[in-house]
Amino acid sequence: MLLELTVENYAVVEKVRVRFHRGLNLLTGETGSGKSIVVDALALLLGGRASAEMVRSGAERARIAGIFEVEGSALPEGVDLEDGELILEREILPNGKSRAFAGGRPVTAALLKELARSLADIHGQHDQQQLFSQAVQREMLDGFAGAGDQLAQVASLYNRWNAAAKELDDLERTTQEKLRQADLWTFQRNEIENINPQPGEDLHLESERQVLRNVVRLQETSSAAYTVLYEDPQSVAAQLHTVVKRLDELARIDDSIREVITALTPANIAVDEAAHWLGHYLGKLEADPARLEEIETRLAALEKLRRKYGATLDDVIAFREEVARNLTAVETSGERRSALQKEVTDLTAAYEAAAAKLSALRRDAALRLAKAVESELAALAMERTRVVIQVLPAGWSAAGADAVEFLISPNLGEELKPLEKIASGGELSRVALALKTCIAPARFESDMIPRTLVFDEVDAGVGGSAAEAVGRRLKKLATSAQVLCVTHLAQIAGFAEHHYYVEKHAERGRTITTIEELDAKARTREIGRMLSGERVTPEALRHAEQLIKHAAK
Repeated sequence: MLLELTVENYAVVEKVRVRFHRGLNLLTGETGSGKSIVVDALALLLGGRASAEMVRSGAERARIAGIFEVEGSALPEGVDLEDGELILEREILPNGKSRAFAGGRPVTAALLKELARSLADIHGQHDQQQLFSQAVQREMLDGFAGAGDQLAQVASLYNRWNAAAKELDDLERTTQEKLRQADLWTFQRNEIENINPQPGEDLHLESERQVLRNVVRLQETSSAAYTVLYEDPQSVAAQLHTVVKRLDELARIDDSIREVITALTPANIAVDEAAHWLGHYLGKLEADPARLEEIETRLAALEKLRRKYGATLDDVIAFREEVARNLTAVETSGERRSALQKEVTDLTAAYEAAAAKLSALRRDAALRLAKAVESELAALAMERTRVVIQVLPAGWSAAGADAVEFLISPNLGEELKPLEKIASGGELSRVALALKTCIAPARFESDMIPRTLVFDEVDAGVGGSAAEAVGRRLKKLATSAQVLCVTHLAQIAGFAEHHYYVEKHAERGRTITTIEELDAKARTREIGRMLSGERVTPEALRHAEQLIKHAAK
């Protein structure tokens, strides 16, 4: 249930904060006062599309926030409640971008749409056009039938069957081509495996080749360095030894000189270690023409692989692994094909059984829903209306194997026609209300969550006794759900349990919209205005009082 709605800098609304209640909440006001803006703002809060035009001129952002009372555990994972209440927020920036929050956490607009299924059902004049869609009609019938679990099973089986059938088709389509390529793949795999490259091997061999090609120069230079460092009588090691010996003599006189001796000790050690390493290096250096030729041959073989199969040896190795996988797939394709054929056969049978069960649920629900809608329409001054809901075979889909279409004959003697063939907008409004009245209780019982139903001008094209009938049906619907409704008709406003007046006026050179919940006296005056126009007469007030009393019966 929607407890509170806050709208800031949205269209002509500067800031309004409205507390709603259980039962029937009706919004009235002059034409163009902004009544539908409340419905539009709520639709935006529940994941509707945002645009820059929604932001009030000169404002930094538009903001809509709502507090919902939620029961049950059907909310998406990660959405938290606080004392059984859920706070949703939506911000729209002047560039059209938006941000959304649920329970204080950033969320996507897609998640808001998912939440909307558990929170509110908004029905405006645009939604009447959606009733023409056979997909929407099928969803309404499924909601009335309580077919959610069966529909989920059918969707799961269809998705699995479709995936298996697609894989089987791809396998059969590509098998011949893969068989033609198998000989090439075998040759490529054998060529690479015969050489058997190792990761980074070429870099190591390049380094070794560089050494063998320059062994004489390396011997001469490293030998000269070894001599200067250690072997020559005037070597660095000898000079350091002499320096340390003389400093040691001085330290016998001045002990502070030992600090210099200590500082030179690491240098002595480093020189000794460097000389040892150079001596070991010189011992290993020797010309090896045979090894050089072996390296040249190996590098040439590796270079040939790189030219054919990849820029680096890692690419060559990866290519070999891919070819091996392709060959394995060819070798096992027969087994996989047999397994897929069995899987497709089994899933076909399972889907047909589940879809048949879903079809039976739909056909049974179609009869019950058609009778219920006829009964509701009779109470809405459409006594002779006939309703038939067709459930016909159709192609397979995740929604089953049925096509659902609502047919209606509003007048005696007329043939049944699809909903979009109804000429009268008033008749379509009443059909929409009758459907909501019949379907909503079934959905509430299925979802185990109180819902909010929102109607924007469901009374379009309705008047007289039909308007009173619409009001009674809205009030009846409000016994099992919270109902918010925008109306222009006094006959309907008389049924309000909570009445809100929407007004647009100028203030500080700007147009602003305000919303006020009316007390009993103000409510009578507003209904009188709706009856008589701008000048509210005593007769209109008395008529308004009679409407309110009559609606309360």
